[in-house]
Amino acid sequence: MDRKLRNRILLYLLLAGVLAYGLIELSGRKPAPKISAVTPMRENLVSSINSNGKVEPIAPYVIPARLDTFVERVLATEGQQVKKGQLLLELDVKDAAAQLAEARVRLLRAQEDSRNAKSGGKPEIAAQVSGDLAKAVANRDRLQKNHDALVRLMAEQAATKDELATNELALTNAQAEVTRLQAVKQEFDRGVRLDTERTALQVQQAQNEVDALEEKVRNGHITAPVSGTLYSLPVKTGDFVKLGATLAEMADLHKVRVRAFIDEPELGALEENEPVKITWDALPNKTWSGRTEIIPKQVVPRGTRSVGELLCSVNNDKLELLPNINVNVRINSRERLGVLSVPRGAVEAEGGRRYVYVVKENQLGVGKSTLEKREIHVGIADATNYEVVSGLQEGELVALPGDVDLRDGMDVIVVSKSAANFQRRTNG
Repeated sequence: MDRKLRNRILLYLLLAGVLAYGLIELSGRKPAPKISAVTPMRENLVSSINSNGKVEPIAPYVIPARLDTFVERVLATEGQQVKKGQLLLELDVKDAAAQLAEARVRLLRAQEDSRNAKSGGKPEIAAQVSGDLAKAVANRDRLQKNHDALVRLMAEQAATKDELATNELALTNAQAEVTRLQAVKQEFDRGVRLDTERTALQVQQAQNEVDALEEKVRNGHITAPVSGTLYSLPVKTGDFVKLGATLAEMADLHKVRVRAFIDEPELGALEENEPVKITWDALPNKTWSGRTEIIPKQVVPRGTRSVGELLCSVNNDKLELLPNINVNVRINSRERLGVLSVPRGAVEAEGGRRYVYVVKENQLGVGKSTLEKREIHVGIADATNYEVVSGLQEGELVALPGDVDLRDGMDVIVVSKSAANFQRRTNG
């Protein structure tokens, strides 16, 4: 074979081998992944806390049953607006009313006895005791005068010893009668003093019994303690209620309180007098405004969560928010104007630091780009964006996560670009 021909064949074989190797290498290499990217933009951010809560009346009035009895009549309906003093319920207090009538009779008797005791006892008895004593004293005094006169007459021999002796015997008997009646009068006076104390106690006891029964009868008429909404009326006619059972609950619901359950990590951002927005799934197109009032001072378990209970005052002028309903709470805690922002999805956290992948485009502006892992510092955040304090500049391109895990130095192909605020609108 000609030497030149042989060398040419060998050269062709070598080229074919190189070509085959190159094709094999190219066929085994993975293509660069395709990603989307976003350009950070300046905008206004409002940092908010979203949670759930429960509506409570600020000054509720719970009306309990004051006795064991039956509900005789229900004169109001649940949800009704009532005026102070309006009759809501009537309870069966017939037995108490009958007992009250008897107690009032006993009180009148006790008061009469007390007046008699204070005036010196029963008039007829007091008059008899005093009259008998006065007659006895008068008889003794008369006999004493006769005695003195007889003694003078005997000195003049104008009276006899028998007359004097007869008078002295009568005088001795009269004095004994006076002494006896004085003892009767003292005993009567002592009895009057004891009766005064006893009857005063009886009057007090009878008055207490009347007061208690009057209160019991009044408790049969359940009236509204204030003007407001009767938001709970758990009883109906014929129900038996026990002492202490709740008959009704009411309050002025024009302003209510929302107890918001804030997760522990978000408690540090809370301050007093921050704006609050309340929504309720039952009225999805309604929003109620309020303010934070009392910041949690402790954390309590709530199901699987650890929360602080934040109290918020909320305007409820149309009385649409009802006590004990579950609502959604949004607290706007901080606001930043014109700050550089980046979507939350583009930010990764690692060891307490935050990173983004900056897209470094090919100098020719076509084909593959390279990712650079860069640490950034963030400020406040809303539902979709972070405030970028440092680490990024306006106009830089930041990779968004997709189907592949991003890493430093990765070659990528950017298939779509958008601005941060446009990204938030499309996500929102």
